[in-house]
Amino acid sequence: MERLAVGPMHVEVIEGQGPYLLLVHGVCSSRAQWRPNLAGLSRFCRPVVVELLGHGRSGAPADPEEWRPAAYLRRFEAIRAGIGAERWATCGQSMGAGLTLRYALEHPERILAQAFTNSNSALAPANPAATDEARRARVAAFEAGGRAALEAMPFFPKRTGRLAPEVEDELVRDAAAITPASMAETMRSTFPELSVADRFAETAVPTLLVNGVREKAFQRHRDWARSVLPGLDVVDLDGGHPVNLDRPAAFNAALQAFLAGLGAYEARAHRARRPRPPRRACAGDD
Repeated sequence: MERLAVGPMHVEVIEGQGPYLLLVHGVCSSRAQWRPNLAGLSRFCRPVVVELLGHGRSGAPADPEEWRPAAYLRRFEAIRAGIGAERWATCGQSMGAGLTLRYALEHPERILAQAFTNSNSALAPANPAATDEARRARVAAFEAGGRAALEAMPFFPKRTGRLAPEVEDELVRDAAAITPASMAETMRSTFPELSVADRFAETAVPTLLVNGVREKAFQRHRDWARSVLPGLDVVDLDGGHPVNLDRPAAFNAALQAFLAGLGAYEARAHRARRPRPPRRACAGDD
């Protein structure tokens, strides 16, 4: 494993075979989000694991601009250049999907293919009715709640016995390092720009959604995404919001099959782009 320093962001490059695969976890998680997947993924790609600002081993910059999605995209590009990849694949989980999907919209020429998992923050329409004043009030209320408010967040890791003990322990241990202040900055500067619903139909790279069907609230977004992006591949698994943790072997298999099929995708796209020869005139044509 190789560690990279990209500003305040902690980055680990895992040895493997095949294309580089950027892995971006969701809110309240850490590199532990991918722990059950890494051995399997490294058989057909080279995982590049990052941790969000204020999470895990990443820093918490004082400048709010550093927390905006545009700053994350600049760091992704710096990582790609740092490992010497002309193009790579990406995979975003939950909040991380809001960042990786936007990355593919802004830099499609850098993306071989992308995958993502359940992400309400990425696919739900942005809320134009929410004023800056209302957002500030919500963040202030969260900060006033301190540690209790942080640990009450829906995806804050807790020991449930659902996951392998070593994975659950690492998630809980890493979450203990998240501070209310850093989460408040994520809410203030990152959350408002996570939705890509207004641009999702513009997606121009091969895309896979690995959907955890047990998260009922996400299924309408799953159906909407397929309707606006007809080329979207969807694999439905019997898992919840953290589907890659619930079904690690099936998740890895879905990614492997998806990446293995890129040659066929490129051939179809090439045929679609190739100009048709002019039709030969036939007797009776006007």
